[in-house]
Amino acid sequence: MTSGSGTADSLPGALSGIRVLDLTSVVMGPMATQILGDLGADVVTVESANGDTNRVMGPGPHPQLSGISLNLLRNKRNIALDLKSESGRDILLRLAARCDVFVTNLRPGPLRRLGADYDAISAVRPDVVYCQAHGFPSDSARAEEPAYDDIVQSASGVADTARRVTGVPALLPTIFADKVAGLTIVYAILAALFHRQRTGEGQRIEIPMVDAVSAFMLVEHGSGAIPRPRLREAGYPRILTPERRPQQTADGWINVLPYSKEHYETLFRIGGRDDLIDDPRYADGRARILNSDFLYREVRGILATRTTQEWLTLCRELGIPATAVTSLDDIVDALPDGVHPVAGDYKVIPSPVRMSRTAPTVRRPAPLPGEHNDEVLQELGMAREDIERLRAEGVLRGRRR
Repeated sequence: MTSGSGTADSLPGALSGIRVLDLTSVVMGPMATQILGDLGADVVTVESANGDTNRVMGPGPHPQLSGISLNLLRNKRNIALDLKSESGRDILLRLAARCDVFVTNLRPGPLRRLGADYDAISAVRPDVVYCQAHGFPSDSARAEEPAYDDIVQSASGVADTARRVTGVPALLPTIFADKVAGLTIVYAILAALFHRQRTGEGQRIEIPMVDAVSAFMLVEHGSGAIPRPRLREAGYPRILTPERRPQQTADGWINVLPYSKEHYETLFRIGGRDDLIDDPRYADGRARILNSDFLYREVRGILATRTTQEWLTLCRELGIPATAVTSLDDIVDALPDGVHPVAGDYKVIPSPVRMSRTAPTVRRPAPLPGEHNDEVLQELGMAREDIERLRAEGVLRGRRR
């Protein structure tokens, strides 16, 4: 991983040679295209004059670069267009004709009105991998409804899992749906590119956020509700207990997760709870899941008797999974440093993917809106005087860095 001031001539990534046209906003789509960019794709983002919402999501060192956007918009070139104008739409289609992948999170109606639906884009690039991600399936009654993370969490079972624990529906303290859907976009595009490489065929991909998150949730929470006839209500018991939480030690917080019968026996002996040795409530995996409340409570009482470091040392020696509770600030402080040419020093969120030959890199810092207008349009063969005319007409927005 290079620094945030990485150069465009860094070593090629796994997707080197793939061009992505990015018509997304907020977090879901930009996160997906950031990952594709980290993997080596040339990502060209089409943005409005005011800039994407993520540019003002929280504080930042520049009016158009929040702490979020410094990493979310990296490895992208940016062109700011008035897509309501005929000239703007013409440029969009010309860009699409040169791109391998088209990604958007606009709803079906706005896409049709913009002339950027699959039929229009595939007409200028027949083998395009076209990915459309939005809240609800395009063939459902809710296809045109706006959907943000809070809405999707509530519609996909996430909020209901909190109700199972506390009695009241609640949202996770993270934009969970956006990020799950963003990762889904990435793997769907990679699969479609692999198919195209083998067959020459492009295709349309649809990622309804509510479907992506529901599928994610049901991996474990489908549980006994999946078999027919239903064995029990949906929900994975070990997760849906208020007892599942970090444990307090004599001087701080820890999370210890005994996973086998031997782990529990060892902790009970250390804690002086010989009365629990050979207790049938943790005799096998099924018993441990069904008796999670009891086991979490008993372990928590034992962990309160020693310091965090004492437990970490013991658990490491015994092979019991354990960690201290780490603060978000400590995690950020441990990140590598980068330098943005406009925003200055910042922390780079490294790609979690480690590859021996085509490692993800940060080749370009996050752009300002319209920063690459001239560069991208000149690649289309547009003369400088035509570019200046479009700028004077207000079709091109933003400003040069």
